[in-house]
Amino acid sequence: MKKTIAILLAVCLLLALCVGCSGNTSGTTDTGSTATEAPAPTEAPAPTEETPAPADEPAPAEEPVELIVFAAASMTETLTEIAELYKAVEPNVNIVYNFDSSGTLKTQIQEGADCDVFISAAPKQMNQLDASKDADGGNTGGLDFVLQGTRINLLENKVALAVPEGNPAGINSYDDLVAGLTGGTILLAMGNSDVPVGQYTQKILAYYELDEAALASSGVITYGSNVKEVTTQVSEAAVDCGIIYGTDAYSAGLTVVDTATAEMCGQVIYPAAVLNVTDNEDAARAFLDYLTGPEASAVFEAVGFSPLS
Repeated sequence: MKKTIAILLAVCLLLALCVGCSGNTSGTTDTGSTATEAPAPTEAPAPTEETPAPADEPAPAEEPVELIVFAAASMTETLTEIAELYKAVEPNVNIVYNFDSSGTLKTQIQEGADCDVFISAAPKQMNQLDASKDADGGNTGGLDFVLQGTRINLLENKVALAVPEGNPAGINSYDDLVAGLTGGTILLAMGNSDVPVGQYTQKILAYYELDEAALASSGVITYGSNVKEVTTQVSEAAVDCGIIYGTDAYSAGLTVVDTATAEMCGQVIYPAAVLNVTDNEDAARAFLDYLTGPEASAVFEAVGFSPLS
């Protein structure tokens, strides 16, 4: 009997030990896992309608353009004013002018001077550069500088007889001029024969059947290399009168006593064109187009030009 009780006690002790071990397992959790897994990396959200894509980079600034314009000296004041107006239209374009007699400008172009736009005070100098004009049309040298399709008749001017302040010689008409020249009592300023204003004056003298060479040798004619030089002689009262453009007389504040008719010297037409040697054709065309528009036309009209285009 004692032996049986001892065996039962041993069995109970063994069961108690087993239960204690199962409730005291180290390194485990209630989830049954022996280690905690690291969370997966978070990916950046893709752009949606609510999350717009980054804006595009701004377009690079346009390269500035230097536009070289050769123009008759009689346009100095008007074109200078127009260049200021043009800055508001094309701020990226810098207009660089070369003002002189049309004959001098034509020669400079022929000799290779950089030029994008040419504006002459007479068709003659433009014709000499225009391959579309044959020898009878004035292109005797076979020159080819005008970009075909761009030439226009831009303006018309008037050939005026102007006198100094107070008109000391009392000249009031071309008839008075003729009488003073033939009588040797006045001194006239006119342009050289290679500039348009001088060529128009030669036609006026021929209209009145006056011999220019004889008058010059008698000391009643003095010359200027362009219309501005003639205008200065009149302004300074170095002569009794001068034959200049009406626009130059206006700009200089001179009194005009008479204006030549088309019968006396023909129309005074200012042609303009883009040159085929330009590296800035688009800018040159745009500027020439602007010269025919309302803003530029108002500037021209204010000093006595008549816009034609």
